[in-house]
Amino acid sequence: MYRKVIEKLVSWKEQKDKKALLVTGARQIGKTYIIREFAKNNYSKFVEINFLTQPSAKDIFSGDLDFNTLQITLSSFLKTSLVKGETLIFLDEIQECPNARTAIKFLVENGSYDIIESGSLLGVQYKNVPSFPVGYEQILHMYPMDFEEFCLANGVQRDTLDYLHDCYSQRKEIALAIHKKMLNLFRYYMIVGGMPFVVKKFVENNDIYKVIEAQKDILDLYRQDVNKYSQNGKAQIQHILDTIPSQLEDKNRRFNVNSLSSNARLRDYKDSFLWLKDAGVALPSFNVSEPVVPLKLNEKNNLFKLYLSDTGLLCSMSLENVQFAILSDNLKINAGGIFENIFAQNLKSNGFELRYLNRKNIGEIDFVVQNYDRVIPVEIKSGNDYKKHSALNNLLNKEAWNIERGYVFCRGNLEVEKRITYLPWYMIMFFKTELPDLNSIPKLDLTGL
Repeated sequence: MYRKVIEKLVSWKEQKDKKALLVTGARQIGKTYIIREFAKNNYSKFVEINFLTQPSAKDIFSGDLDFNTLQITLSSFLKTSLVKGETLIFLDEIQECPNARTAIKFLVENGSYDIIESGSLLGVQYKNVPSFPVGYEQILHMYPMDFEEFCLANGVQRDTLDYLHDCYSQRKEIALAIHKKMLNLFRYYMIVGGMPFVVKKFVENNDIYKVIEAQKDILDLYRQDVNKYSQNGKAQIQHILDTIPSQLEDKNRRFNVNSLSSNARLRDYKDSFLWLKDAGVALPSFNVSEPVVPLKLNEKNNLFKLYLSDTGLLCSMSLENVQFAILSDNLKINAGGIFENIFAQNLKSNGFELRYLNRKNIGEIDFVVQNYDRVIPVEIKSGNDYKKHSALNNLLNKEAWNIERGYVFCRGNLEVEKRITYLPWYMIMFFKTELPDLNSIPKLDLTGL
């Protein structure tokens, strides 16, 4: 299955003085598979060490870490010669061998081989690394499959996606037949999610029950990780994870720490929330006091929503048969939290940091994202009344904040009304961060100094 990250891997390979590439993200998102595919097509020599399935490999990094020693021990362990300038060394599940992270510096300094590291719980294992290879690693964050990748996996033609992108760019209405089919496919994406193994099950069988079974297996693996890798607060982390669906079903979606325990305080659970975030399992979205650049400085860290990194997994944890209610467009269920989650997941993979706004004189805006020097308010509507958005209207009418335009993702066709753009749900695949125009930056002129 096609993954966009392959293009970033190719771009990394083409760098002249490249660092080691650290590919990180939650478990089961396809890191190992895509690295192997990349290596197969781009290197004449590929060697792989998995520290989870080959624990004896840790001995390679238990002694001296100078390049000559590492080269000899690696070659001996792998039982093959390493060809300079043509070999990719892949160190998988590197969180199991902290010393290997330290050794990266010496392998990169020599420059004989390309190095890729991969791991799923690096954020929660950082305290075990003796010395980080600062300046010798390039980090690449990987996420579950986004909606465009899901479309391609299900046989949607590139020509169709190009047509949709053209409609998005030119703000043109989409042909009704295509619009309806894309809405339906997006509903399936919500319940299947972006875990490659789960998507593969769906593509091969179109059987939702098999999809749910695969999702529950992944959730069991996540729970096992909590028991294996968390140093403290295992029960707290587990409790927070299991509470995410019910918190998102609440009217304002904000995570209420008191729901964990009547006398719970955020400071007592802070490390547990961070564990889930660092493991890539949960995506926090913080409230901002004002929608002004930079949003980071306006975050209220004590007020947040907590989304699951994959909405398919969320559906499998939620109300029984919620999948079939979504597919049948049953508006009797409260699917607002699930809809928000799928957009949180895709906004994050599209390069945005997750934040929202909730003020008494405005109301609540589902997402407030920053694109370079602009603040963009985003509302998510699951029902038919998507043109009712008083909070968004209030925000746009606040002249002091100078918000140019608001966006509403909805079931309707693409439409522009004054300062509000209505986008169909599936258009989230084109809603991405943009780089600034470097030509607009004034050139440094030191004439006369």
